[in-house]
Amino acid sequence: MNPKKLNRDDIFQYAKYTYGTEPEYLWRKFPRYAVLRNPNSGKWYGAVMEVPRERLGLAGDGDIDILDVKCAPMLIGPFLERQGFLPAYHMNKRNWLTILLDGSVPEDEILRLLDLSFDMTE
Repeated sequence: MNPKKLNRDDIFQYAKYTYGTEPEYLWRKFPRYAVLRNPNSGKWYGAVMEVPRERLGLAGDGDIDILDVKCAPMLIGPFLERQGFLPAYHMNKRNWLTILLDGSVPEDEILRLLDLSFDMTE
């Protein structure tokens, strides 16, 4: 049985159910870029973006959805050695991590990292 491929709508639904947060679309020029903001601190704990694969150094044409999460710097290196993880796109690469939403990272791991990111922004 193949694990479920988590998509942007799944992430937004999880964020709403778990944290009571809705995606914020801050940039008219990038209508598919949304941020998730911790309601207690006002800090971002996630960013979902649709970016061209080539900008991420990935093979193939077209766009791909990604999730950027805040992550402890000592954890980022080991994640970058694994498939489905990249240095943060448009965020501080020391404190943020990009997760590909292409099915290469298990759903439960993505949600755990989103939870960790939320906790880090309290």
